[in-house]
Amino acid sequence: MSEMLELSGITKGYNRGKPSEVLVLRGADLTVVKGEVVALVAPSGAGKSTLLHIAGLLDTPDAGVVRLDGREMGGLSDRARTEARRAEVGFIYQFHHLLPEFTALENIVIPQLANGVAKPLAEARARELLEKVGVGARAGHRPAALSGGEQQRVAFCRALANAPKLLLADEPTGNLDPATSDQVFGVLMDLVRATGLSALIATHNLDLAARMDRTVRLSGGMVT
Repeated sequence: MSEMLELSGITKGYNRGKPSEVLVLRGADLTVVKGEVVALVAPSGAGKSTLLHIAGLLDTPDAGVVRLDGREMGGLSDRARTEARRAEVGFIYQFHHLLPEFTALENIVIPQLANGVAKPLAEARARELLEKVGVGARAGHRPAALSGGEQQRVAFCRALANAPKLLLADEPTGNLDPATSDQVFGVLMDLVRATGLSALIATHNLDLAARMDRTVRLSGGMVT
């Protein structure tokens, strides 16, 4: 089995060189193989968002190596990193962050257009994804007209719009009530399994973590 994500010796601090410097990651190592779904469990403030941002090329480590699908990311230009992120990584956050002035369908079409997909193909892809998560009938509704669970399902579709190889999720159901959280997480797992994605999903919910292939923990700046 080959690795989709490799983090090796990742170190990250803030306020570097100052008395107030905070070292968040201290040589963290993490591997996610292709098709694997890994739960990342960590207490608040442990640095899980920082780790996910580094894994998804939204931030750079002070030291260490990031590889996506075997490709070293450290030496890439900003433009090349952006292109790699668009092509290979999908993001889901605790809050849906949908664009309020656009419909559910349009929120999924827009990232595809930014990636050079023709509008008719982007719309067809968006409708297909919305049907898969059970909200096809809500395609023409704006986020304010959707429930919290529906909004997060649309956010799942947006993350998968450009067919990424790696999905990174930061507490993807943390803003939902327990019953809705369980249901929506099931939808997410069905999507991930159906597409053969690799995924790293941060959660506080140990019951949800147990439904994934493997659980790792982030504590003291290290992954165990």
